[in-house]
Amino acid sequence: MGWSLRKLFGRSSLDIAVRQSYIATVEQARQPVFYEDWSVPDSAIGRFDVIALHCFLVLHRLKSEPLAQKFSEAFCETLFDDMDRNLREMGVGDLSVGKKMRKLAEGFFGRAAAYESALSESDERLHAVLRRNLYAEADPGSASLQQLASYVRRSVALLAEQEVATLIEGQIEFAALAQETDR
Repeated sequence: MGWSLRKLFGRSSLDIAVRQSYIATVEQARQPVFYEDWSVPDSAIGRFDVIALHCFLVLHRLKSEPLAQKFSEAFCETLFDDMDRNLREMGVGDLSVGKKMRKLAEGFFGRAAAYESALSESDERLHAVLRRNLYAEADPGSASLQQLASYVRRSVALLAEQEVATLIEGQIEFAALAQETDR
């Protein structure tokens, strides 16, 4: 019912901004460098993990901003709606979607807690968390982990510089994927 009314009367500015931010987040997570250069497995799980990392980065920035609470909640809802849609497109049956979504939500919030903790700790801790959450059994090598950890820390810093009002209007910017020194 809500969806049809939204279609009839148009989307709210919050819906539009959340969607723009989510699309920008997913586009960043789909950059080939994560899979080709930094060795994240190019699979459904690997792509979910990179999207989850980027969604965490956005939510990490907004977590202590009272003006962004509704936006953050809608952003999370958009993430899970997208995951639900993707599961259905991959052929997961209606009876299994709920269980899989619960598992994805638990995985997302578990990863977010681990990232949150690791950001305030050493690079070694961040490397360990990235290895566990993005690479599972694969060994990305220390260079890939260093580049990815550097990217994460630079994205946190860049997002912190962006005004909350700009972010909740749907304009988001992540760090460059490569620093001059990385090349």
